[in-house]
Amino acid sequence: MSVLTRDEAQTRAQLLDVHHYRVDLDLTTGDETFQSRSVIRFTARAAGDTFVELKPETLHSALLDDEPLDITALDGNRLPLRLTEGEHTLRISTTMRYSRTGEGMHRFTDPTDDESYVYTQLFMEDVQRVFAAFDQPDLKAVFELSVTAPEGWTVLSNGITEQQPDGRWQAAPTPLLSTYFVCVAAGPWHTIRTEHAGLPFGIHCRRSLAAHLDADADEILAVTKACYDRYHEKFDEPYPFDSYDQAFVPEFNAGAMENPGLVTFRDEFVFRSAVTVTERQTRAMVIAHEMAHMWFGDLVTLRWWDDIWLNESFAEYMGYQTVNEACSDLFPDTWIDFGVTRKAWGYEADQRPSTHPVAPDPEAVPDTASALLNFDGISYAKGASALRQLVAWLGEKDFLAGINIHFKRHKFGNATLADFIDNLAAATDRDVHAWAEQWLRTTGVDTLTPRLDGEGSQWRLHVDRDGSRPHRIQAGIYDRRPDGELALREHRELDVPQEAPAELTGPRPDLVVLNDGDLTYTKLRFDEVSEESALRGLSRIPDALTRAVVWNAMRDMVRDGDLAPADYLDFALAHLPEETELALVQGVLGFARTQIADRYVTEDERPAALATIGEIARALLRRTEDGEAPGLRLTAVRACIDSATTPDKIASWLDEGTVHGGPELDPELRWRILARLAVLGATDETVIAAERERDPSATGQEGAARCRASLPTPEAKAAAWSSLFDSDDLSNYLFTATAQGFWQPEQAELVREYVPRFYEAAVALGDRRGPAMAEAAGRYAFPAYAIDAESLALGRSHLADDAMIPALHRKLVDQLDDLKRALRIRTA
Repeated sequence: MSVLTRDEAQTRAQLLDVHHYRVDLDLTTGDETFQSRSVIRFTARAAGDTFVELKPETLHSALLDDEPLDITALDGNRLPLRLTEGEHTLRISTTMRYSRTGEGMHRFTDPTDDESYVYTQLFMEDVQRVFAAFDQPDLKAVFELSVTAPEGWTVLSNGITEQQPDGRWQAAPTPLLSTYFVCVAAGPWHTIRTEHAGLPFGIHCRRSLAAHLDADADEILAVTKACYDRYHEKFDEPYPFDSYDQAFVPEFNAGAMENPGLVTFRDEFVFRSAVTVTERQTRAMVIAHEMAHMWFGDLVTLRWWDDIWLNESFAEYMGYQTVNEACSDLFPDTWIDFGVTRKAWGYEADQRPSTHPVAPDPEAVPDTASALLNFDGISYAKGASALRQLVAWLGEKDFLAGINIHFKRHKFGNATLADFIDNLAAATDRDVHAWAEQWLRTTGVDTLTPRLDGEGSQWRLHVDRDGSRPHRIQAGIYDRRPDGELALREHRELDVPQEAPAELTGPRPDLVVLNDGDLTYTKLRFDEVSEESALRGLSRIPDALTRAVVWNAMRDMVRDGDLAPADYLDFALAHLPEETELALVQGVLGFARTQIADRYVTEDERPAALATIGEIARALLRRTEDGEAPGLRLTAVRACIDSATTPDKIASWLDEGTVHGGPELDPELRWRILARLAVLGATDETVIAAERERDPSATGQEGAARCRASLPTPEAKAAAWSSLFDSDDLSNYLFTATAQGFWQPEQAELVREYVPRFYEAAVALGDRRGPAMAEAAGRYAFPAYAIDAESLALGRSHLADDAMIPALHRKLVDQLDDLKRALRIRTA
């Protein structure tokens, strides 16, 4: 299959003006394939040669202006077209294949009730798996879809969709859309409908999840409506589509997809087990993120994929900010969770060899395969952090004025970085072009460190910068009270680099926190006095966001080899049992468990690390015995399970169906315990099968696959490996679950023989099953716990493999860099 290059897209955009697609899909022809017919009306501005893209199982016919084309000329995914100047109509009839990889038209059969569902994910190049198209973002057109579906199914699409007398479902014509936004979701959906601001709103899920969606419907719809109203306060352009549906779909690869009028979400967001408030907040943020795309991405779309940040960075920033503003009664401060989880993702991505600017040069994104690699922590988290800094520097009033100019000038069209910066500049006297060059065209993370000099009651605060970007920050100046609390003396706004040091009056502060409020994107270090105060008194800092900034600095110090992993765990033990902010507890425990215990300490040190995590978790359990903090208690229970080194305690919980003092075990906790018992060799296939019978859901199916792959026997590992790489029967989610179970730190010797086998197997898998599965293999099936120089050298030797598709290559570059970092930390 040929990937589309930027040069080809520019040439085709100069040649064609695409007006209208009529797409007819027949989903009644079996479980493996469906019928697809498309009629495309377009104008050629001059005579010339071009092509239309499609990836059919069978191409039945193609007619250009009612003249048959040679269908044997289909070359990979390209059917050549020789055009005369003027109007044209292209008719193509195909049989297409359903996928089980989350790409194109994905088909899923629910093991709970045997009901089937299909939905499209047409991002980047996957529209070609569903219907023929001129597949590039700047050839927008009107789409009219009709779908023939099995009896009892409901069909959802981008616009209001109604069943016709002949049984077909007809969707209303769309406004001008890019091809990758077209969406169909069909099946026996459970649906809840309402109306807001004169528009129909709906939420949809599989029937087997109906009770769980019903339980959360009020919250989901309240968040949706509050964000919708808040965006209308921010944006001059009204919501540009005729309805707003949200479908929670099975085996979805991403968190969600911003299809206009029909957002698709992974259906893990329909919670079937207990979750914490931060997990509910994440769902709210994703709802807000995808709604922001209705303007950033859908109304105004990038011209080429080098500007993907124009979609994702803005939606990420707006998602957090809008939930913070519109849903503060439910979620008091979303920026704490952003700082602890999403920002760390950006910092990590920006320090790897695969880093790239938020807005890369167009030449760095020459084709769609390279563009796919930029959907990462930089385009999302770093870009959102840069925008938060832009708002701090520019002011929100001018920022919103600039983006409203942007919407007005480019609505239902396409725009570039240059367009956006020009539109921002039209709303302010500040030099936005210079800001963009310094922030959006550069890579890496700056580091800011305070330095104080003076004596008595006169002190000067200098900020040393390792890096090149300008920063507008807020420095927190803190004094230690007799009771040990670190009390805020003042916040001082600073521009870095400084024209002159900041003059401080009073005794030398005990703690200086640069970037207090977390308004910029930078790593932090402390002066010697501040470091001692922060590490000794972290839990005595009143503001949770300030504590998050300090915890993040400590995380970076561990990753950079400036703080021993064991010391981080000791500080966590000293401060985390008193922490009140759930997002911080989850973030610190997550880093401690998955990075420090699993990768940054040696095999000999690991038992002590797990014991410390377990001690923190038990302290949190004792603190939450009164039931006043259920989210904190659930987090502690999960940590107890994941850090268990002996099976007795968690096995007794499973047998009794409850944690002593609560909570009772729901399916998520039962599978979590069983997975840990499998790793420890304290369960077997009989118990796993019984639990699978108890939970016949798709999640239970994944849990059983994860547990079976976790069993510490040669037979279990051989069976799991074969299912991963010797056949293509596993869906994307079952592949991931099996891969997650296969590699375990406790089982490094048992699976050592598979380490050299991984690379050839993953390359072959990527070649057969495509980028989504290749990325899954690189992310989940990589031997991450083989942390030694031999494994690092082995991996590097395979990076020159020409057969490796870009998605896998990028993932392996990142994994090997993480392995190198883990080795360096172990020997620091």
